[in-house]
Amino acid sequence: MTTRSGGTLAPGDLDALVQELKRRGFSVYAPVLERGALVIRPIDGAGDLPRGVVDEQDAGTYRVRREGGRLFDYTVPADSWKRLFFPPRLRLWRASVADGKTTEVAQPQPDGPFALLGVRGCDLAAIRIQDRVFLGGAHPDPDYRARREGAFLVAVNCARATSTCFCASMGSGPAASGDFDLGLTELADGSLYLEAASDRGAEVLAALPVTEAGDEQRELARQTLAATAASLTRTMPADIAQTLRAALDSPRWQSIAERCLSCGNCTLVCPTCFCSAVEHTTDLAGDAVHERRWDSCFSAAHSYIHGGSVRASTAPRYRQWLTHKLSTWHEQFGTSGCTGCGRCIAWCPVAIDITAEAHAFTADAVGGTP
Repeated sequence: MTTRSGGTLAPGDLDALVQELKRRGFSVYAPVLERGALVIRPIDGAGDLPRGVVDEQDAGTYRVRREGGRLFDYTVPADSWKRLFFPPRLRLWRASVADGKTTEVAQPQPDGPFALLGVRGCDLAAIRIQDRVFLGGAHPDPDYRARREGAFLVAVNCARATSTCFCASMGSGPAASGDFDLGLTELADGSLYLEAASDRGAEVLAALPVTEAGDEQRELARQTLAATAASLTRTMPADIAQTLRAALDSPRWQSIAERCLSCGNCTLVCPTCFCSAVEHTTDLAGDAVHERRWDSCFSAAHSYIHGGSVRASTAPRYRQWLTHKLSTWHEQFGTSGCTGCGRCIAWCPVAIDITAEAHAFTADAVGGTP
C-alpha cells in the first residue's frame, strides 16, 4: 500500500479518469440510469454517468429523480458489483457432437480486467466478503479469481444516505475502507477530491489533471462524511448474532413468514449472497451445456434432497437466510454477511425490514419472549 496522496479534480474532468483506465486496458463499469433504476453497466466515458440523479429508497420503495447536477448524489445501485465477479449465469463447459465425435467448446473469457467506478463503502465490504467466500480455503473458484484479479477499484465516499442505509452500525461506511485504488469524495462545490490508496492508484492519479489538495479540501471531505454518518436512521443491533442463535424456536419466524412471499428478491440484490445451482441441458443434436446460475435459499428446490425439501415452508427459509446472514456467517467466514447497504429493504415487495426484524428479536430476548 502506498502512502496516500490526494488531489482535486474539476467535475468536468472526470472523463480523464475513465479514459486513463481504458488506456491501461480496463473495461470500466459504473452505475448508470436504465429504465428508471441505477444499474451497473460498462461505460465509454463520464458522460454515461447519472449526473443529477438522486435515489429515494425506503421499505418496499425505490425511486429516482433529477435534482441538480452532481455526479454521485445517489447511494447504491439496484444491483451490486458481485455480478462482475460472480455472474448470474456462467457456462462451466459445453460439449458439441459432430461426425460422431464429442468436442469440448472453449468457455468464454471475461472481457479484460475490470475497473469499478463508484464503489461505496458497504459494497467494498461486500467484495471483501465475497473474496473470502470464493478465494479463501483450499479450493478457490477459478472463474471468480480470473475476474477478480487485477480489478481496479474507484471507491466513492457517500455524501448522502437514504433511509435504508445502516452501514455505520455494520462498520462498513459511509467512508470507504479496506483495499481499493482510488478514493473519491464529491465536495459541496461539485469538485472531486481524489485520494490514492494503492501504488496503481497513485500512478493513475499522477496522470490526471488534478490540482494539489490542501487542508481545506481535506476538511471539507471530512465534514461531508461526518454529516452523512449523522443522517443515518437505521441501525443493526450489536448483539444480533447471539440473539438469533438463541431464537431458533421463536414464534416470530412464523409471523414474518405470513408476510414473506419467498420471492428471493432480498438474496438476488444482496451483494454477499452466493447460493448457486448447476443446470445441465442437452439439445436434440446431442450438444450439452453445463451452467452455474444464481439460486436462493428461499426456493423450495434449494434445500431439496432425496425425499423432499429440508425447508418446505417460508418460515424455515427466512430463518435460514437471516440466521446465516447475521449470525452463523461469523462462524463460517469470520464476519457478518451483511454490510448495511439496505438493498433487501428497498426491494422487498412487502417491505420487510431486516433491521426492524433484528430489533424485534432483540426486544423479544430482553422481554423474555421465546
